[in-house]
Amino acid sequence: MTPFRETVRSLLRDRLLDAAYELVAPGGWGGMRMTHLASRAGVSRQTVYTEFGSKDAIGEALVMREVERFLVGIQEQLDANRDDLAAATVAGVAFTLREAADNHLLKSIFTSARGGNEDLLALVAVRSDQLLRTAQDALDGYVSDAWPRIDPLSRSLAIETVVRITVSHIVQPVAPAEETAERVAEIVMRVALPGAGT
Repeated sequence: MTPFRETVRSLLRDRLLDAAYELVAPGGWGGMRMTHLASRAGVSRQTVYTEFGSKDAIGEALVMREVERFLVGIQEQLDANRDDLAAATVAGVAFTLREAADNHLLKSIFTSARGGNEDLLALVAVRSDQLLRTAQDALDGYVSDAWPRIDPLSRSLAIETVVRITVSHIVQPVAPAEETAERVAEIVMRVALPGAGT
C-alpha cells in the first residue's frame, strides 16, 4: 500500500471511530447501528464493513484508541515528574482516574451495562488481557528507561500492581483521585524501591 493510500485509510478509520464515539457516548453501544455510523461518517455502509468487518471490531478499535489516548496523557504526566518516581506515580494515576471519570465512552460502557446492555462491557472484559498488557508494556518501556535502578522483577510487579489497582478504581472509585493516587504511589515505592518511601 502506498503512503498516500495508508494516510487516506488512516483518516477514514479515524473518521469512522470519531463517528462511532459520537454515537456510543450519548446513546450507548446497544443503540449503535452500522447504518447510523455510515451516515454520521458520510460513507456507505459497505465502507464501514470493508474497514472493520463487524460491530465488535469497531468496539475493539474504539476501546483500544481510548487506551492509547490515556497512555499518551500518562506519559506526559510521567515526563513532567521524571526525577521523582513517587510524584510521577501520583500524577499518572490521578490523571487516569480524573480522565476516566469524565470519559463519555467509559460512562456509556458502564451505564449501558447497568441498564442490561452489556455487549461493549463484555467485549472489553474479553479483551481485558490485551488492554492490560498494552498498558503494562508501555509503562515497562518507560520505567526501565526513566528509572533504570529498579530491578526487572520489582519493576514488573510494581507496574502490574499500579495498572490493576488503577483499573479497579476506574470501575469502582472509593476515594478522591488524589487520595487513591497517593496510596498507589506508596505501594509502588514499597515494591519498586523498598526503603525509599514516598
